[in-house]
Amino acid sequence: MPQSVLFIMGLFLYFPEDKREYIPAGLTMAIFLIFAILAMRFIILYNRKEVQKAKELEEQLRKKKIID
Repeated sequence: MPQSVLFIMGLFLYFPEDKREYIPAGLTMAIFLIFAILAMRFIILYNRKEVQKAKELEEQLRKKKIID
């Protein structure tokens, strides 16, 4: 690779000698991952409830012959 590319990559890549510096980043990533999973579960559960409500509304409208 050209030296300029290696220099630019070196600005963004940092590998510390003391690996304990990875601990805060790992904890932060774990916390965000847990919250992302919980948020996704909440969205899925809420969506299931909304689908059920939509089906009930559709059934009511079919009984009243408003829709086919």
